[in-house]
Amino acid sequence: MNNTLSIIPLGGVEEIGLNMTVVEYENDLIIVDAGLMFPEENMLGVDFVIPDFSYVIENKEKVRGIILTHGHEDHTGALPFLLKEIDVPIYGTPLTLGLVREKLREHRLEGAMLIPVKPRDVINLGVFSIEFVRVTHSIVDGVGLGIQTPVGRVVHTGDFKLDPTPVDGQLMDFHKFAEYGEKGTLLLLSDSTNAEKGGFTFSEKEVRRAFEDIFSKAIGRIIISTFASNIHRIQQAIDVAVMHRKKVILCGRSIVSNAEIALDLGYLKIPKETWLRLEDMNKLRDDEVVIITTGSQGEPMSVLSRIATDEHKHIKIKDGDTVILSAKAIPGNERSIGRIINHLFKRGANVIYEKVSEVHVSGHASKEELKLMLNLVRPKYFMPIHGEYRHLVYHSKLAEKLDIPKENIFILENGEILEISDTEARRNGRVNAGRIFIDGKGIGDVEDMVLRDRRRLAHDGIVLILIAVEKLTGRIVSGPDIISRGFVFEDASQEVINDVRELVSGAIKALDKEVISDSSLLQARLRSILKKYLRNTMDRKPMIMPIIMEV
Repeated sequence: MNNTLSIIPLGGVEEIGLNMTVVEYENDLIIVDAGLMFPEENMLGVDFVIPDFSYVIENKEKVRGIILTHGHEDHTGALPFLLKEIDVPIYGTPLTLGLVREKLREHRLEGAMLIPVKPRDVINLGVFSIEFVRVTHSIVDGVGLGIQTPVGRVVHTGDFKLDPTPVDGQLMDFHKFAEYGEKGTLLLLSDSTNAEKGGFTFSEKEVRRAFEDIFSKAIGRIIISTFASNIHRIQQAIDVAVMHRKKVILCGRSIVSNAEIALDLGYLKIPKETWLRLEDMNKLRDDEVVIITTGSQGEPMSVLSRIATDEHKHIKIKDGDTVILSAKAIPGNERSIGRIINHLFKRGANVIYEKVSEVHVSGHASKEELKLMLNLVRPKYFMPIHGEYRHLVYHSKLAEKLDIPKENIFILENGEILEISDTEARRNGRVNAGRIFIDGKGIGDVEDMVLRDRRRLAHDGIVLILIAVEKLTGRIVSGPDIISRGFVFEDASQEVINDVRELVSGAIKALDKEVISDSSLLQARLRSILKKYLRNTMDRKPMIMPIIMEV
């Protein structure tokens, strides 16, 4: 099709996180969000995951800008890696850019072009005209987008919920979404995270009621763990602390940094006499102390984890402490969080979390809110985004019930291209897409094969066979020495190690001189013999690494 608009998700469909969408028309391309995802349990040693944005790099001369819907890392975390490859302006609201600026500073990318916008602002990038629309979410300063293209308007909701009583009093801009519906919307891209959940999502103000109840009953210190980016949640904890004449201590680098950014921009208000340093805690009675910190996902090095395992330098749990985990478990983190809760209970704390109290509400729209958005915008075509496959399916069924024809609803995979012209929309091919694993300072050097080896090592261990061979004669000079890790405990299983040593020695004696003098052939033969023996005798499959030293 000529003169077509292409919508290409590079992340954020079929998964929670990695949100990144390309909007392209002929020689102009814009990017909406560039997020990361935290590793799943089977991604051993991986710090986090970013989308494969090789398609963007291949077309970097077309890129007119990056537009951010809000400051959560699943929408901004891949930016430092993307900006090392392309140099384009980044547009976002003040808090979003404040959080991004701090992240870029860590990567020594202070020279990036960060251009602040506010709701109802309109910018022009190539053939695209983009309007920013206020939405409510679990972070301040979230926006949706109205993108005017040569073939019609595309509306992108960003992450949103319909909160009638937001903490900052800034209501979602229903009028603008309704206006898009009146004027005509070609395509709606809408958040699907809570598409399985019926009814409406509770207002953030419900958390305050829970805090007030807990604060009124607590007899000792109160420790609240939440996401560092949840400025509304932090503000509510501070407001309730002030109401009960308590002092607030912010603990943890990320939460202090984000609070300072939000304070500077006017999104967070803390009375001067309320915010104290951690060193001042011992000057207060226990019932005067509120500590707000990170670690709600059970991260091993977080403040809450160190408190729970009694490894924190200044904070030790004691009887009478109340610990509040004010966040929902990210899928895959449930076990880590469970361990933290158990440790806290063992040390005498009263632990309150989502399953036992209303200390967390979602930042995402439930079914009735999703239906309202569809009815307001009234799109010709619909594409659910931001969710696992089942979420996208549930959201699509809602759209069908609201009389959007099934053939006008598109559930795409990452990398798949949705092409729209004046007359039709269709899937048309795909681009490179996938996941890039970040391990320490390595980018993309950990691939599926490496993870598979790590899983084998974790499950079955490793057996090393050390042999020194005289190169000219093929004579065994020393060895074989057997070293194992994660296979058997050598001191307790010396018999097994001796059996392996005898098997290897016998196998070497039976081999031809030509095989012994060829280290690669010898390695392969020993690996095959030992693999078969261990499988038959012990039903185990450790990684076997013969190391041949030629002398």
